[in-house]
Amino acid sequence: MSSNYPKAQNVSWLSINFKTLLMWDPKPFNYSYTVEYSVIGQIREWNQHCIRTMSTECDLSNVLTDLKATYSADVLSEPLHRVNSDLTEFPHTSSEGFTPYQDTLIGRPEFKIEVSKDKRKITLYVEDPPIALFNEQNKLKTMRDVFADELQYKVTFGKATSTGKKTKMSASSEIELDRRDIEPGVSYCFKVQAYIPSRSTDKQLGELSQTQCSPGANKSFFEEFGIGVIAGFILLVIAIIVVAIVVTVVCCRRTRKANTSGKEGVPLRSV
Repeated sequence: MSSNYPKAQNVSWLSINFKTLLMWDPKPFNYSYTVEYSVIGQIREWNQHCIRTMSTECDLSNVLTDLKATYSADVLSEPLHRVNSDLTEFPHTSSEGFTPYQDTLIGRPEFKIEVSKDKRKITLYVEDPPIALFNEQNKLKTMRDVFADELQYKVTFGKATSTGKKTKMSASSEIELDRRDIEPGVSYCFKVQAYIPSRSTDKQLGELSQTQCSPGANKSFFEEFGIGVIAGFILLVIAIIVVAIVVTVVCCRRTRKANTSGKEGVPLRSV
């Protein structure tokens, strides 16, 4: 009976940078799972690594080759390997549709910061994220290989000493910020994320990168501490000196007075 093989639950897709897993629950104990998949409306296929498996996930990255097609998958609950059953049709649970081009999450990009010698321009060199697919030379493809000109980057940035933020969009992986965006010689902190405008709003932005900050210009003593702080410090030093002088004068006067009083109390020697 089908009750001996519980249906898979929570069947869902998890895909980051085109590394695509089909996942489900629960962990089997006296039965197994088999995954069938296909472009919607076409003949079902099997992944050799996901036939009568005890796992609760199946990596379909290498078989979803048409990235713009919409796929669906079934998770069948079946007997263990080499165990027979009288059932002709096993219980199964279907996934929602999945289109790699539209649905895979885009992971955080890496980038480097370069500040021009005159401190007036900052350039971010973004590394297009690699994906879990290979080209004809057996090298990993990048997001740029898949999305081409659709791949853009959103930069969120602000002064290192401020909470205020600005944003800048760029169609290039080499992003320049000049006097229209930054103040010369000031340290700025940046975060970068991929942006695909053709996607649905909730899937346009990729994961935020780690924050990186540019070095600021070497400041003079007055720029570092400010005129007000320096003036206050000078006044404090002067006040301390004045107090020291006053205390010294008072002490000297008291000492002289004491010495004078002592002499007046001593009788004259007889002649």
